[in-house]
Amino acid sequence: MNKNDFPKDFLWGVATSAAQIEGAWNEDGKGLEIWDVFSRIPGKIANNDRPDVACDYYHKYPEQLELIKSLGFNCHRFSFSWARIMPEGAGRVNQKGLDYYRRMIDKMLELGITPNATLYHWDLPYELECRGGFLDRDIVKWFGDYAELMFETFKDEIPLWVTFNEPIATYVGYGLGVFAPGRKGEKFGRQANHNLLLAHGEGVRRFRKVFGEKKPFDLSHANIGIVVDVWHHHPARKDDPGDIRIAELENEKTYRSYMSPVFKGFYREPLLQFMRDTGSMPEIRPGDMESIAEPLDFFGLNCYNRVVDSSDPKAVKDEIEHRGGNFMDNGAEYYPKAIYDALANVRENFIGDLPVIITENGTYSAAEDAVTGPDGKPAIPDPMRVRYFEGFISWLKKAMDEGANVKGYTAWSILDNYEWTAGYTMHFGIARLEPDGSYIVKDSGKWFRDLLKSDNT
Repeated sequence: MNKNDFPKDFLWGVATSAAQIEGAWNEDGKGLEIWDVFSRIPGKIANNDRPDVACDYYHKYPEQLELIKSLGFNCHRFSFSWARIMPEGAGRVNQKGLDYYRRMIDKMLELGITPNATLYHWDLPYELECRGGFLDRDIVKWFGDYAELMFETFKDEIPLWVTFNEPIATYVGYGLGVFAPGRKGEKFGRQANHNLLLAHGEGVRRFRKVFGEKKPFDLSHANIGIVVDVWHHHPARKDDPGDIRIAELENEKTYRSYMSPVFKGFYREPLLQFMRDTGSMPEIRPGDMESIAEPLDFFGLNCYNRVVDSSDPKAVKDEIEHRGGNFMDNGAEYYPKAIYDALANVRENFIGDLPVIITENGTYSAAEDAVTGPDGKPAIPDPMRVRYFEGFISWLKKAMDEGANVKGYTAWSILDNYEWTAGYTMHFGIARLEPDGSYIVKDSGKWFRDLLKSDNT
């Protein structure tokens, strides 16, 4: 398999997010983000790690973009730091923040890398959180104003825009208290979800205001979408009513709680019943669902794996082992068909033939200790990650051969970075930034380089 097995205009990318790689947490007028504050609460992050420096992308973006280009990728998914652009989240604009992104995007274009920009990847300005954050319906206007500023500023440079990445992370931060900002309550989580979806709809409306009426997907003009992670829950015992009930409710509470309102204009009845039963029904005003369901140009699918559910932990293990004992070294199940299943699922139930970009796919901590290679240079064998990418991309190809309208694939991630509450303990990169500032391309990065090399025939 090589890139010639895919369409000539297929996008091959790597994904990152501002909070995880940029660093420069308080430089050049940037405001605080909720993760800057949350990471300073003892015990919230592994090893009490902070994102203050991360991969230092803020200063090292030219060489890190060169690294991306050297591996053969033609697309880079990144996110803007809202607080770097609007330090208080609303009102005042920090020109130094805009100038930074202008330089970075110009570098991408110089290298022939297509920018794929996400407006919000979990890093709410702290000043907005102090005003209620996603629990305040004013977030719709705050986000809309920010989004419109970005559309106007970069309307000639960026063909791919995403409003929100993985909205479920906001639920985790407001409903479960595990992620920033650390609020905890099911009603908080469901209200934050609803307000985020309203903000998404407002972002799409601002996009149409700047770019005009909806056009067919094409990189010759700007396109807008949303990114949802689909981890489909399967019952461990297919004939057990309890396992089926658990899996179905989890699917309703997770990805379907976003896909249904965005693409169908309503919350499904099982989720509504759950919210009624738990007293967590958000405030939903007339017209809200229509506002959320603004037509999109593409859908961004994040796919990492599936989830197997049961009231009996042994049944979960048995289900996975019956498929060949496919556990990876990091303890996760190896189930590359997840991407094939997810594409079929969203196509049949939500998006029809809307174009799809795989916006994230990868695995972590793949038994990857640095060694000395045969050429005497440092090397990082990560065969488990190579196997993971080979499997998922093979199943992606099968889905495309059967009609899935997929326009691109994006690996997570170019470098080991700040992995939220895991700090720096989980390694997703296909390359590693060393303490001395050098880069070691892992075997998985070399695998992509071979897959994407221009002389493939």
